[in-house]
Amino acid sequence: MPQCLPIIRLKLGKFKVVRRQLLQRYEHQPFVSCLAGLYGCQWRRYQRARAQPGECCCSKVECGSFGLLMLTFFLSFVFLYFWSEAQNDYNDFDWFNFGTLGFWFPWSLVLLVVAAALFTYIALLLVLAVCLLSEGQRLYLHWSHKIGIVVTLVFSATATAILSDLWSKEWKTLLLSLQVTAPFLHVGAVSLMTLLSWPIALHFFRMNKRVRQVAILSLYLSVLFSLYLVPLGMYSPCIKEAGTLGPAPTLIGHRGAPMLAPENTVMSFEKAVEAGGEGLETDVTISYDGIPFLMHDITLRRTTNVAQVFPNRSHSDASTFTWAELQQLNAGEWYLSRDPFGTVSSLSETDRSRAQNQSIPSLAQFLEVAAQSGRMVLFDLRRPPYGHPYSQTYINTTLQVVHKHINSSQVLWLPSEHREVVQAGDPDLQQMSGEKSSIQELEHQHISRLNLHYSSMSEQQISKYWSVNISTNLYVISQAWLYSLAWCSGSQSVTTNSVQLLSDLSQPLFLMTPEEYSLMWILTDAVSVFLIIAIFIFHWWRERGLPFWSGSRQVHENGPYSKFRTELSDVWSISSVNVRPDLRSSPSSPSTPDLPTITEE
Repeated sequence: MPQCLPIIRLKLGKFKVVRRQLLQRYEHQPFVSCLAGLYGCQWRRYQRARAQPGECCCSKVECGSFGLLMLTFFLSFVFLYFWSEAQNDYNDFDWFNFGTLGFWFPWSLVLLVVAAALFTYIALLLVLAVCLLSEGQRLYLHWSHKIGIVVTLVFSATATAILSDLWSKEWKTLLLSLQVTAPFLHVGAVSLMTLLSWPIALHFFRMNKRVRQVAILSLYLSVLFSLYLVPLGMYSPCIKEAGTLGPAPTLIGHRGAPMLAPENTVMSFEKAVEAGGEGLETDVTISYDGIPFLMHDITLRRTTNVAQVFPNRSHSDASTFTWAELQQLNAGEWYLSRDPFGTVSSLSETDRSRAQNQSIPSLAQFLEVAAQSGRMVLFDLRRPPYGHPYSQTYINTTLQVVHKHINSSQVLWLPSEHREVVQAGDPDLQQMSGEKSSIQELEHQHISRLNLHYSSMSEQQISKYWSVNISTNLYVISQAWLYSLAWCSGSQSVTTNSVQLLSDLSQPLFLMTPEEYSLMWILTDAVSVFLIIAIFIFHWWRERGLPFWSGSRQVHENGPYSKFRTELSDVWSISSVNVRPDLRSSPSSPSTPDLPTITEE
């Protein structure tokens, strides 16, 4: 047994040296200087201070600034997420501003870039603050950053309020996006809360007021447990049993392929067919002399050069022009100059030259493209204004052209006016409704397909209608995540601006079984709980000290480490230990920097 004592002492000495190294606090001066300099412009050591045990991490003013920073981070993130998920409707937003302001500008992209830049700025400030707290530093936010926070907060709140008023339906898009992104947002949020446990645990054990400890821990645990339980209330049609996914929705080109050619032109429809579109969608107006032609807007101002050819009629109704006048207009130059989808640079020289020379097509030309390619056609028919020569006969005029150029079974008839008369006159037309109704009413009207906005997407309703052979078409879906959601929801077709992109998807972007999702959820929460408990135990051990065992005798450390303050940092000194005589320096021998061997008394 006496022979084992040196070995026991050696092991115990190593253990205590390792423990002392763990308990030491090193203030990494360059790192802390960089953090404090960027956060509060405190580049010099004497300008900053550490938070002493029992002290708050900042003054009341700085505490308010930190709270405002957290609020701004949350609001700027919500707006950035909201606007980034609204990319599907950026084109509509930009054209809305064109109609209001009178000139074209990609406002949607500018808004996205500004929102991303401001959020990045706020996120960096928050990271700096958390790092300073983790280093035990008192917070001091520079006045310029306080102004930046206020500017970001005002921008995020104002932009959210304005867009909510003008584009309230985009909130439905945000809710739909959560059906795809919620599992990953959950992982990100839990990871963030796990990282925050480090500074929170540090300051929790350094507080000397029980009220503060309870407040900070209660708030933290409330948010944490809420995040742990969020998946219980989450629903996504893309979480389904293996083998239950239906076929991909067929693609209907919205005004052709407007990313590859000017919308509602022959070139656009031919590009949609080449890209794999199984249907073509357009809008029909009747000219003043009775020729049905393709035009979405009431006026010709947006998609033609009417302001140059007919300067005094740029705001006139498109149906007031004769077919000869319409043929004088160019319907492609605007596409090259404005580049509404940012895709013009990807076109070949041949396609650019062809796009520049496009004209307004007639309904007959459109139907011939569809008939030759065997594609379905879907069009909305606008009634001419009162006083127009064909305001009462526009439906018959359109039907005559349809019967002459295409098989009626290829036509999805959307206009609701005089539907019963149209159905009786041509039963082969596929009747399509743009409104939800009861199954009985839809069957009474001989509706075989619904044309609904994607924001009303519902797996239950789609399944209910499909059970009686009424298919559902969702419009306008151009983003891959929305198409994936429509696919998982069971939609039979979608109208899209990006036929060339969606046709390449072989499966939904997000698809997993309930078992896989449960494993992902439980594993994320379990790892988070383990790490947070380990972090809190470590800080408790470091701040308070723990008893350790030597053989069968428990030895408490009553003062081996005494904490004192220096100008440079907090250090720990070793007391109540013996240094073996044979290792002490004699007066004549040079001093050595070696650590003393620590032995148990």
